[in-house]
Parts: sequence; C-alpha cells; structure tokens
Amino acid sequence: MAFETNQVSTLLDRLPAVLQEDRQAGAPNFLGRLLLGFEEVLLGSGQPQHPGLEETIARIYTYFEPGATLGDDQRAPPEFLRWLAGWVALTLREDWDPLRQRDLIAKAALLYRLRGTKRGVEEFLRIYTGNFTARGVSVDELGMAWQVGVHSTVGTDTWLDGGAPFFFRVHVAVSSPQDMKAQGAIARAIVDLQKPAHTSYSLTIDAPIFQVGVRATVGVDTLVG
Repeated sequence: MAFETNQVSTLLDRLPAVLQEDRQAGAPNFLGRLLLGFEEVLLGSGQPQHPGLEETIARIYTYFEPGATLGDDQRAPPEFLRWLAGWVALTLREDWDPLRQRDLIAKAALLYRLRGTKRGVEEFLRIYTGNFTARGVSVDELGMAWQVGVHSTVGTDTWLDGGAPFFFRVHVAVSSPQDMKAQGAIARAIVDLQKPAHTSYSLTIDAPIFQVGVRATVGVDTLVG
C-alpha cells in the first residue's frame, strides 16, 4: 500500500478524543497513519478492483452464483467455477469457455434428476458437445411406429419384429469433420455414464456433407474418403 505523506485515516475521527490528543493541524500523528492500513482493508481504496472487507462480505452471495445469464458483478469470478463445480460433483473440461462452464453448473441439479432418461442423455450431450441445434443431438429409443418417409428404412430406422430390447440409438451432429473423433469420444463417455446400466446403444457422429461453395475445403471442412 502506498499513502501520501500527510494522509491520515478517516477512522481517526471516529475514535475518542483521548486518542487524538497529539493530533496537530497539517501534521499527521502516529495513530492516524497506523489506521490507514486498517481503513484500506475494511473500507477499501474506493476502486472497484480493490473493495473493502465490508463490501466483500455484503456481496459474498455472488461467489455461489454460476450466473450464465448475469453480469460479471453479479456472479462468481472465473477462478471460483471449479470450486462451484465440485459442489455438484462435476468435472469441467479444460477447453470450455467460462460461459459454457457456468451453464452446466447452473443446470447440474436438474440434469441429475433426469439421469437415466432420454431427455437427460440428450441434455448432457448438448451441453458437453456444445450442440444446441434442434437436430444436433437425438436419442431414438426405437419405440416409434413405422411411418412412410419418417421411419421406414429397414436396417436404418426400422426393424422387422421390433428393435432389440433395451437398445437405443444416439446421433450427434458436429460442425466440422475434424471434430468427429474428439466429439465421438466425449459423447460415448457421457452416454456410458448417463444411460441405465441394463441398456445398450449405438452412436453415430455426423459431419456436414460436401457442398461446392459451402463446405468444399479438403482438410478444413471436408474429408475425402
């Protein structure tokens, strides 16, 4: 802390007169200088980046708020996110941006209630893969009726005599062919953790198809073979 030579703590004015007997105009006494350190800690320096203890305690609730939709002054600092994640038994990925981490922490309690359900698997996959589009993630329990043009391809989305018992299919769409391997590993780990123990599944990872002028750069957004 750096203070001006003649600076005196404002806390001195709140003390009994007997403690100010050696105070002289224009010359700070020892106690007035000593209290500067306490004032800095208790009341702060008046700058947002250095709040006082009183203000910090008044805003301590923000350290428990993931705040995916809140401003920085109303939510936990980024360095507290891993601590918050530990409260709900989550492991945050290193390559996630803070906003996605906050979103998962905020939804963790709800997602645990959905564990083992179709919706729960889909929601976990959407958050962990960052794919929030309507058709980006889907879980098919193979219980849908045969429908021409909807569910009517034998071996793909239709099985004669019904599908295998306790079997479902998972589909995840990725934005780039380079993401297929990494996102596939993530998706499989999530499904293994979230599905009921007695069930089995198949996983399909799809990337955008080759389109001239749209997706046509080999090695960037297109893979040959």
